[in-house]
Amino acid sequence: MTLLLEQLLNGVQLGVTLFLLGSGLTLIFGIMGVINLAHGSLYMIGAFAAAFVAAETGSVFLALLGGLVAAGLTGMAIEFVVLRRLYARDHLDQVLATFGLILFFNQGMVILFGRQPIFVALPPFLSGAVEILPGVPYPVYRLLIIVLGLLVAVGLWFLIQRTRIGALVRAGATNREMVRALGVDIRLLYTLVFGLGALLAGFAGVMAGPVYSVNVGMGEQILILTFVVVVIGGVGSIRGAMYGALLVGVVDTILRAYVPGLLRAVMDASQADMLGAGLASMGVYLLMALVLLLKPRGLFPAHA
Repeated sequence: MTLLLEQLLNGVQLGVTLFLLGSGLTLIFGIMGVINLAHGSLYMIGAFAAAFVAAETGSVFLALLGGLVAAGLTGMAIEFVVLRRLYARDHLDQVLATFGLILFFNQGMVILFGRQPIFVALPPFLSGAVEILPGVPYPVYRLLIIVLGLLVAVGLWFLIQRTRIGALVRAGATNREMVRALGVDIRLLYTLVFGLGALLAGFAGVMAGPVYSVNVGMGEQILILTFVVVVIGGVGSIRGAMYGALLVGVVDTILRAYVPGLLRAVMDASQADMLGAGLASMGVYLLMALVLLLKPRGLFPAHA
């Protein structure tokens, strides 16, 4: 029971990280109609910037600020320099351009930081564990990720549903030509939306750095799961991104924790581990196929 609870919390923590990525990705695609394969690179840039600032200053707060600023500014620069020229083009051009950005940013990180992974040390006040139930300790930092991610989710919901900027964002997702006709600078709106998506990706990278290692290509590893989250939740839906992320995070974590052990009961341990890892990796894609079979537009489509 203790192990199950720990794995469920690990799944929620992964889900929160996926939500931070997926919410930005679904905003960008739902409002701007852009397929941004370089979204994972913004996650990587946030992680590297935070790791660098933490190593230079020793301050966790400056590291957080550095990661957010680096990812946000990079995202707005991408929109202004590259994507602004691709809005009228088809999705294949956007895919090719953003794939090129992946190669560009990966090589840039290699030049700046090398190929070796960077391990980010936690400050003492975040490195301990707390008993969530009697006899069930859980790392303080992972709990902090869950709490911060849920706070971001609430803040994002408030921004989109209860503010004028959010109203413009929702209107832009429904009818961008009408928003332009009302005198709104749609180009500025797109830049701000892309910057917000980049900021969320950078925040995910900052939070994930101490849990995993910071390395070149880390964005591509999590980007595929992020696309699964967006498809399951419904393109353009923040609520869908939240539910989809938690569902994917828990399912992926539980399968990876328990499938190899179950297979060891019927086959050799090494074969069970190898087969179990493969089956666990397939689990979220089978989940996506099941959701699309029942609800082709996702759990909570934005324009149902």
